[in-house]
Amino acid sequence: MPEENASPPSFESSLDELEQVVRELEAGNLPLEQSLALFEKGVMLSERCRKQLEEAETRVEMLVRRGNRVVAEPFALEGERPEE
Repeated sequence: MPEENASPPSFESSLDELEQVVRELEAGNLPLEQSLALFEKGVMLSERCRKQLEEAETRVEMLVRRGNRVVAEPFALEGERPEE
């Protein structure tokens, strides 16, 4: 039984695990039930990674500085324009 106080896996370890799941599914040599179980695991890992990325985005927004103040600013990838 997993410990309740255990820290969640890092983004990198979750992503590595997700990539392994994808490789196994792409190989196409698993029985249907095992493929379904792996697919469900992949969905869970994908959701965990998405949440961790959203949390990181929130932290970036909180740390963006304007002059002497810290103001929230939407995160935008290079080449994207923030919403106005």
